[in-house]
Amino acid sequence: MTPSAPPAAGLHPPGTDAGPATASSPADTGPIAWADPARGAAFAGWLAARSQAHGVRPETLRAASADASFRRYFRIDAPGLRGGTAIVMDAPPALEDSRPFVQVAGLLDAAGVRVPRILDWDAAQGFMLLEDLGRRTVLETIAPDDAAGALPYYLRAIESLVAWQRASRPGELPAYDAPLLHRELQLFPDWYLARHRGVAVEGDIAATLASTFDTLVAHNLTAAPVYVHRDFMPRNLMVDDADPAGPLGVLDFQDAVYGPITYDIASLTRDAFLSWEEDMVLEVTVRYWEQARKAGLPVDPDFGAFYRAVEWMGLQRHLKVAGIFARITLRDGKPKYLADTPRFIAYIRSTAGRYRELLPLLRLVDKVEKIETSTGFAFGRV
Repeated sequence: MTPSAPPAAGLHPPGTDAGPATASSPADTGPIAWADPARGAAFAGWLAARSQAHGVRPETLRAASADASFRRYFRIDAPGLRGGTAIVMDAPPALEDSRPFVQVAGLLDAAGVRVPRILDWDAAQGFMLLEDLGRRTVLETIAPDDAAGALPYYLRAIESLVAWQRASRPGELPAYDAPLLHRELQLFPDWYLARHRGVAVEGDIAATLASTFDTLVAHNLTAAPVYVHRDFMPRNLMVDDADPAGPLGVLDFQDAVYGPITYDIASLTRDAFLSWEEDMVLEVTVRYWEQARKAGLPVDPDFGAFYRAVEWMGLQRHLKVAGIFARITLRDGKPKYLADTPRFIAYIRSTAGRYRELLPLLRLVDKVEKIETSTGFAFGRV
């Protein structure tokens, strides 16, 4: 999720910046509307030309998903392609830059990660034809009350994540540095506290947040840098209908950066739309840590220290997403995302309550959320 623009540069709704929608999406049927008739005509002409090159059938075009960005995605029949369908993207160049998508797709593919092949791209007009990775996300495949059944999917996700991180090279992607981390955190006071909760972010509140954010960013930047997907989560991982036990497809990667190795595993285990008990979170995290160490990735050799770092990185993400969900509701008129805000407040409170340095943040959040606690102290983990 990018803090400077509407999130969701992929195919799923925001909060996650997720990728191609599934067949169960309510946007899967219905007429295609164009606010700009000239762009609609240009799209129709471009798509007709693709029918010969790739065997797509323009008359079968239907919406593939709703989206919170300026991009739109369609599914189209393509009998000659694997799976028999393809995805078409409409991304007006003046509003959406597709070059990062193309660049990161190449990096992931070179790392051996399954991503949608770019079959055709008109950069000038912002039209793209993509391989369709399937109609089922991991989120839709697993049951939220069946950790044992979900674990194999998480293990496959870890394989893809480790492969992606092993391919890391400095200079390829934007740095996930202190200024960017601070801009993300600022979404919480600007949008969640001030705009959504009506809290005046000044005086002691502003001082508490500034101190906490400085501590959080400094701590998170101690993790070694690798490629960071930034929304590596079940909603962005696809199950191949033709090979359900095969490698998972990875989507919505265009906001990738080069930053803390703790970020993507925090994103995977502390989901925007699904919460697990801590034993499941620990299981997945330790499995990742073991594979990362075996692959020579720069994780802390002490698992306790690594888990602490993942928790702190997760807190960074939760504060950011709470702000983004409020922004999407208040600025973009999409109120359904605030329904998941309690999940993020719970994540924030859980982590802040574990560490002595974060207790001021816990007290602030509890006051805003009108939560009464029976104890006012915690012991920091080591």
